[in-house]
Amino acid sequence: MKNSRNDRIVELLNHRQTDITVFMDEVHKPHNLAAIVRTCDAIGIGEVHAVYPEGALRNCHGTAMGSNRWVTTHTHQNLAKGLGQIRAEKKQVLAAHFSDCAIDFRQIDYTKPTAILVGSEKFGVSEQAAEMADEHILIPMLGMVQSLNVSVAVAIILYEAQRQRELAGFYDKRQLPNAVCEQLRFEWLHPRVKSFCDKNEIRYPAIDDDGDIQDESWHQLRQSIQK
Repeated sequence: MKNSRNDRIVELLNHRQTDITVFMDEVHKPHNLAAIVRTCDAIGIGEVHAVYPEGALRNCHGTAMGSNRWVTTHTHQNLAKGLGQIRAEKKQVLAAHFSDCAIDFRQIDYTKPTAILVGSEKFGVSEQAAEMADEHILIPMLGMVQSLNVSVAVAIILYEAQRQRELAGFYDKRQLPNAVCEQLRFEWLHPRVKSFCDKNEIRYPAIDDDGDIQDESWHQLRQSIQK
């Protein structure tokens, strides 16, 4: 196993932020889904949430997941159920929404557990979503155009969050549990072996610090299955 790939994955896992996420409410255009997921990965977010328009779930979900296998997309049946899970995780819900009570996105403390809520490309955040949010945030604009592409808006907000968290030292200490890190390290280093294990319903093998499979009993188990 090349140490460089293993080391890069370990570095990625060490920087993962477990208490900040993006909730996409009926964002459905493939390029926007992919761009949002890539930005999340870039700043260390490993999980995002989504509610897709009726009839678009399969296509949208596949596109988002295919664009970046490093980020897990959790899909929800509807907004209320999805945000209910976010609430249970004690995250503040910030809707990117222009309203009379909206504040500059830079005034928010993103070191708190946070979910950035964004709406569909055509209509933006729905009335229901706006009512369920703790705060409405906006990106000040000085031109004739008064809105940004949803993926661009998410990127701007998330990099402010990343700036605050970096200053606060959030990236200096691993947040993911060790067991989760080891599982993800194996899955990302050995996707074919993972598929074999899942297909045959057997345990994953142990890997060493360099990412190589060092598990004699597992090799014997695999050989017995392949015979």
